[in-house]
Amino acid sequence: MNRIVCRTVLARTSLALALCLVAQAPARAAATDEITTDETAADEATAGDAAAAGEGLTDIIVTAQKRAENLQDTPISISVMTAQTLADRRVISLLDLGDGAIPSLKVAPFFSRPGALIVNVRGVGVLSDSNQPARDQGVGIYIDGVYMGRAQGLGTALFDVENIEVLKGPQGTLFGRNTEGGAVNIVTRKPSGIYKLNATAGMGNYGSYRGEIHLDLPAFANISVKVDGVLAKREAFVKNPLPGALGFNSYDKRGLALTALWAPSDSFSAQLSYDTSYDETSTLYMQQLSAPTGLPAAPSGSPAVLANTPAALFKIEPRRSSVAAVGVPQLPSVGKAHGYRLGMELKLNADLRLRSISSYRELTQTQWDNGNASPGLQQATITAGVRPSFLNFQFARMSVAPFRQNQFSQELQVIGELPRLKYQFGGLYYLEHVEDAAQAFNTAQFTDAAGSAYIIRAIDYNAQVIQRASYVETTSVGLYGQATYNPPVAGDRLHLTVGARYTRDKKNGLLFTVNGAAPIIPINGVNVQGSIPLNAAWSRVDPMVNLSLDATDDVMVYGKWSTGYKSGGASSRSLSYRRFDPETVSMFEIGAKTEFFDNHARFNIAAYTGTYKGIQLDFAGLYEDVINGVRVATTRTTLEVVNAPGTGRLKGVEAELTVAPVEGLTMTASYAYNSVKIPPTLNPFPQAGGQLITVPLPIYQVYTPAHAASGAIDYEMPVGPGEASLRFHLDGNYDGGYYGSYTDSNYDTVTRAVRYAQPRGDRALVFNGRIALTGIVLGTTGARGTVSLWARNLFNEQHVFYKSGTAQAGVSGFFNDPRTWGVELNVKM
Repeated sequence: MNRIVCRTVLARTSLALALCLVAQAPARAAATDEITTDETAADEATAGDAAAAGEGLTDIIVTAQKRAENLQDTPISISVMTAQTLADRRVISLLDLGDGAIPSLKVAPFFSRPGALIVNVRGVGVLSDSNQPARDQGVGIYIDGVYMGRAQGLGTALFDVENIEVLKGPQGTLFGRNTEGGAVNIVTRKPSGIYKLNATAGMGNYGSYRGEIHLDLPAFANISVKVDGVLAKREAFVKNPLPGALGFNSYDKRGLALTALWAPSDSFSAQLSYDTSYDETSTLYMQQLSAPTGLPAAPSGSPAVLANTPAALFKIEPRRSSVAAVGVPQLPSVGKAHGYRLGMELKLNADLRLRSISSYRELTQTQWDNGNASPGLQQATITAGVRPSFLNFQFARMSVAPFRQNQFSQELQVIGELPRLKYQFGGLYYLEHVEDAAQAFNTAQFTDAAGSAYIIRAIDYNAQVIQRASYVETTSVGLYGQATYNPPVAGDRLHLTVGARYTRDKKNGLLFTVNGAAPIIPINGVNVQGSIPLNAAWSRVDPMVNLSLDATDDVMVYGKWSTGYKSGGASSRSLSYRRFDPETVSMFEIGAKTEFFDNHARFNIAAYTGTYKGIQLDFAGLYEDVINGVRVATTRTTLEVVNAPGTGRLKGVEAELTVAPVEGLTMTASYAYNSVKIPPTLNPFPQAGGQLITVPLPIYQVYTPAHAASGAIDYEMPVGPGEASLRFHLDGNYDGGYYGSYTDSNYDTVTRAVRYAQPRGDRALVFNGRIALTGIVLGTTGARGTVSLWARNLFNEQHVFYKSGTAQAGVSGFFNDPRTWGVELNVKM
């Protein structure tokens, strides 16, 4: 309890400090005239604002090809979220992009754990299990050029972001390994060398509050310093009936970043950064959505419970619940990360630059999960039939999966130009160490035969059996080059880009614990005990060819072929540490980028098709079948990663439209259709009774809605005689629902018919809104203020984004977040 009180006091003290700095800002600003009114107003501007002034849509600058370029001149499919867009949608972390702001990007928590994220683009890159040290993501996440190697740690609060660029399709040439689906390139603001203060403080429902400080200090001895501090906290969405226990789906995010930029001359600069973050979350709450077949819910008007189950506990909850059906012990999952980055750039001349990006990072992530007590109780008591007595029956399974990682990376880049040639080449060295462990135990126990009362079991968490533990060292080396040639034909409007990357990945690992002891595997019919090694390496060349044509000054068309891959590994959830091979994507893409209506409208479209080979699929079971036919039993669920045979297919269309038809009004719309076809694949686990499945099963792609769309309206109008203005923002985001598991349950291998189909998540339409009064004059120092009212899920729409189970056994799932709202004060000077 004292720790909780201390954390609360510390968090509120940090918020008070932010408000204090805001209050003192005018006095500090009096010492400098560097920040002008026009510059402050520009920070609030969007592309539509320029159009409102009659200048048309502003250029969006991206770094997708390792150099600053206009989005409309970059011949690949890219979606960009600016700092203003993130503020309008109140994006605190990457998880907030899960509502579908970019239709072809899907971000979701790993099952019930918001501390680890699943990220995919165009239906590629997904992992149904992100907790395997020897397995990689298929979409690369980069922050200021540094690759983030793990799904853990991605839920932390974002620092002072300038742009988030989502590069779609394989990015295997310039961005490298594990970017077969694409790359998410996050660019933060650099120190300016001019005194600036950007401070935000706010509060909202569910006990939420937020504070941010971004402070630029005046340059001294050619050194510019920037300090970023972030704080965001929210209480639980679902209360825990157990007195004093933590609720479900809460967060406490904090972070600090320090950056120093040394620029002794126009030709050389060095930027040293340090950041540290703390991300405390509680598990999502899994609700029982439907009753198992043959065990209907109670008649209308009586408690929503099931026959032959603990009446006081097991409830059907088809609507979003605010109080859990079962009170259980719950501990927060805590992620801690910190890292160093040194970036250097040397301009040899106007057309040649050398860059170096060095980075070291560490993270730890505890993962406590006791959010599916009700569905777990149902499975334990119903599946085997009617239970005669619940006396001493244990339930409420707590899953614990601590995770630890450190990584070092060094990248060198050469970026240059010749009269008709732009080129970039370089190399990357990446070294990573990862270890994990897992425990699972029941935290509650019935005290009577009817299941009407239960106790919380006294448990020494540290004394529980470690059910699996593994360690992996990954070494990756990549060499890449890309060049764009502008031949003297077609009026210099033709551009040919060719590139390739060589990558070699090596993984050395050990599975050294299974069920509290060294693994036991049968070799030639004899059980042998000892750690199981992984020693594997893969080499790969990923080429890229892109031909683009500036059809007019406002229309560019292109065609692109590229490949990418995700490295192989071994499943730490497998009893035999079974290896799996890399998966690869080869994709053709055609697109057009256009501007019209005197630069007041912009329309970009892309269509793609390709092949998907060696797809890494997850199959779960209670035991596995070893190659020699001897099965090994286990007390926990195991998981095998299997490469699908044959060739899968990818195809889709993406379109984005931005229009500024009249002064002050900007409208945007985007749409994505994504189709992924995976070859039928054998389940490696036997069915009940030990019978092996000999017929390949149909496979669904997970975390991939076939249709998704997003739209937004932004309007700004002046208020009063000064520079104040009123800004309105409304966005709506739709997806058609997606599967959370690859296969149907109870597939009949004889008739090849599905007896109980896999449930798909609900369709969703979520709106977010913000109203802001900007440009408020604060004193005579040039400081400006913004007061805003925001809401996420404005109309409190309900949908289940993840479903599990069958019609026979009952369906459970996770609901989306309820409506959240709040007010914020921002001061810039």
